[in-house]
Amino acid sequence: MFVLDEADEMLSRGFKDQVELAKMLLNEGQMHLFEHWPEPGVDDDKKKSFFDQVRRLNSSYPGGLVSYIQNARKLLADSKAGKNPYDGFTPSVPSGEVLTFGDDNFVSLEAAGVKEARNAAFVLVAGGLGERLGYKGIKVALPRETTTGKCFLQHYIESILSLQEASCKMVDDGCHTKIPFVIMTSDDTNALTIQLLESNSYFGMEPSQVKILKQEKVACLADNDARLALDPNDKYRIQTKPHGHGDVHSLLYSSGLLEQWKSEGRKWVLFFQDTNGLLFNAIPSALGVSAIKGYNVNSLAVPRKAKEAIGGITKLTHVDGRTMVINVEYNQLDPLLRATGHPDGDANCETGYSPYPGNINQLILELGPYIEELKKTHGAISEFVNPKYTDSTKMTFKSSTRLECMMQDYPKTLPPSAKVGFTVMDTWLAYAPVKNNPEDAAKVRFELFLRGLFLERLYGRELVNILVLQHLLIRLFVREKRAADEPSGSDGCVAMNLLQPFSVIYFCSFDFPLHGE
Repeated sequence: MFVLDEADEMLSRGFKDQVELAKMLLNEGQMHLFEHWPEPGVDDDKKKSFFDQVRRLNSSYPGGLVSYIQNARKLLADSKAGKNPYDGFTPSVPSGEVLTFGDDNFVSLEAAGVKEARNAAFVLVAGGLGERLGYKGIKVALPRETTTGKCFLQHYIESILSLQEASCKMVDDGCHTKIPFVIMTSDDTNALTIQLLESNSYFGMEPSQVKILKQEKVACLADNDARLALDPNDKYRIQTKPHGHGDVHSLLYSSGLLEQWKSEGRKWVLFFQDTNGLLFNAIPSALGVSAIKGYNVNSLAVPRKAKEAIGGITKLTHVDGRTMVINVEYNQLDPLLRATGHPDGDANCETGYSPYPGNINQLILELGPYIEELKKTHGAISEFVNPKYTDSTKMTFKSSTRLECMMQDYPKTLPPSAKVGFTVMDTWLAYAPVKNNPEDAAKVRFELFLRGLFLERLYGRELVNILVLQHLLIRLFVREKRAADEPSGSDGCVAMNLLQPFSVIYFCSFDFPLHGE
């Protein structure tokens, strides 16, 4: 076991940093990490490697490992006690904007958003592999459509470049602005993402526009006392797991990019995830909403059916007067409503949808207030822990757990003066993520059909993109007003059309007028 005589031995050999790290761990009740250590001089290389890992874990977490362990103890105690994170809060429907594609308001907001785009930066959180989707590779390399095989990352980059060009055309000052694009990767995806970019010449984007920020993992927790878990295959290594996409905020803060963007006159940071091929249909008008309404935080959302497996944008008011507008996960929203005077819980209103819009994890943040908030928090986001217990006593875990955080929980720390809102758009226009592999998707189709949820997805994510393109082309070029104004895919001819030869067209709707003059 690591004891003071070994510390003295290490000091005599110039290992001062390692000694300080060891003392930190011992002070936080992590003696078990050293119980198997042999005497000084044995396995020194492995011991040094252990401290190298501890140093990385310590430097990558806001406040270091001491804060991580102390936060974990509190959250684990709350979990064991069954404490509800929303105790004392009453939910209500927040204020926001509901847009209708193609009407005068939409057109005006889209134009405003295109103009603002040159003052924006885009951030993609892309730390995942495609294994759950039945794809061997990183998710951003997944083909968006199978005719050309164009991957999601190419689609995103080309969409940003189109928006960049359209935005510069709207000003007369010879605009040559390059929109920055940040990709957050993980240990699993970093090398493959860089390889995908470099082997495809960054899909037409200048390499200097693209920045890669790699997310580190966090230490696993073995028990309710927040004892760090050792790797079962290596007694000199702490077991680690991903911390969640909320780390994007601390990475941006520590990178210095936010201050750089501010000095360049940028105003907005747009966050999005890795497999929603329709999102750029929504981004310009949503950015216009942020600019015109002065939102510090704008969450993109879609109409949501009650109890649908998608979080709801909710205003929470505490008994002490605190308020916040955040995403509440669907499995928490229903019991929260029932516990606060809503006997039906999460129920549809007269529109046929829940009054709580569905969160699709696309955020638009105003850069100035964002920087000021991160100066206070250093990018630390409200965390949660989800241990799997062996029994009802909650004394033992089935396997190690860890703290996690989510990108969309950023508003939890904002002051009451912050202006937080949402922008709702039709699901068919803005949201068709890849969530399941083909086998699992087939199993849930009939259930979704019976419940009337996301009917257009029954044909698959690629077909949704085709149907949306058909609809946009009609609106943009034929300008025909149709009674059935959404591409529901319920017409039996659609399946027949899929058997015909494909001609793939890529365009951005903001390049064309939605109304004829």
